[in-house]
Amino acid sequence: MSIYTAVHVVISLIGVGAGLVVLAGLLTGRRFDTWTKMFLAATVATNVTGFGFPVDRVLPSHIVGGLSLIALAVAIYARYAQQMARRWRTAYVLTAMLSLYLNVFVLVVQAFRRVSALNALAPTQSEGPFALAQFAVLIGFLAITIVALRKFKTGAAAAVPTTV
Repeated sequence: MSIYTAVHVVISLIGVGAGLVVLAGLLTGRRFDTWTKMFLAATVATNVTGFGFPVDRVLPSHIVGGLSLIALAVAIYARYAQQMARRWRTAYVLTAMLSLYLNVFVLVVQAFRRVSALNALAPTQSEGPFALAQFAVLIGFLAITIVALRKFKTGAAAAVPTTV
């Protein structure tokens, strides 16, 4: 693994980890401001560095990265420029969770490519175990996002110290 790839992977894992903390905050109606900054910055960095790998054509990963960057732009605008006022709170939750979902989607893809036990179950990623894993992630994120919309929308969304 090259240094570039290793840095990209570390940034991705930081983004997913911080995103899960942000998700926990959304589910409890609380803001974790430092974790949110880390999640958004790492996820932007993950997507940007993803475009730095040498390829000769547009790949599905480029499309996912582009979609994620669009969602992140909306999330950042909703969170910081609009301060999550009125409908921007909903826009923030939806786009932040879409960005996290896309990061986890790619994490599952990479797990099935790199983890030998998973690769043995779905070597071409067109087999049932891969589809089932991605379906479970999708359904899980849809359900969690609906709950987060309700909890974060109705809560005061108080800022919480990031030592939590």
